[in-house]
Amino acid sequence: MRGTPPARRRRTAAERKGDLRERAILDTCEALLAEKGYEAMTVGDIAQGAGITRGALYFYFGSKQEVVTGLVARTVEHLWERSRATAANDDPRAAIAAAMRRTIELWNEHGLVMRTAIDLSLTVPEIGELWSRTADLFTGAITAVLERAGVPAGTEPHQASAMARALCWMIERSFYHASQESPEALRRASSACEHIWLTCAGLAGGDK
Repeated sequence: MRGTPPARRRRTAAERKGDLRERAILDTCEALLAEKGYEAMTVGDIAQGAGITRGALYFYFGSKQEVVTGLVARTVEHLWERSRATAANDDPRAAIAAAMRRTIELWNEHGLVMRTAIDLSLTVPEIGELWSRTADLFTGAITAVLERAGVPAGTEPHQASAMARALCWMIERSFYHASQESPEALRRASSACEHIWLTCAGLAGGDK
């Protein structure tokens, strides 16, 4: 008989159901971060919002901290996906503009999660590692753009790698604070960071 064996079908269906439950848990966690904040929300709140029991939630995550870590990991994956195109763009000016557009989109969509990740990165090792790896990826992408614009490779202060790391952390802090104010504040922060990046690349004011 052709087709997927019954056991395989059951397993696939169970996996899909598990994926939906995990997504519901993470979506609820993100909503509760906005409603109550990390300290005030509880595992019970998350389970209730996801439509499952506390026991069922513990099948997926061992604690509130693990749920938040999972949420950060999902958001970081979005960051990585949207940053890959930056390093691949041959036109440095276009790459910088695209990178800042993607950054402002992500902070508008998931700013609360990213602020929570930053706040917890020093006390939750798993989140700290995720955020550090994300910074390394962005630094690499920024370095590639600077080098294509003619900035010499290397780690000295005037060279691409050192400038990229400083730009990466400048962008993070600028967006962190602006995201607590308004979408307009995010737009202004994005414009300022884009101008500084272009200046570092020697592209501001039509230099190149």
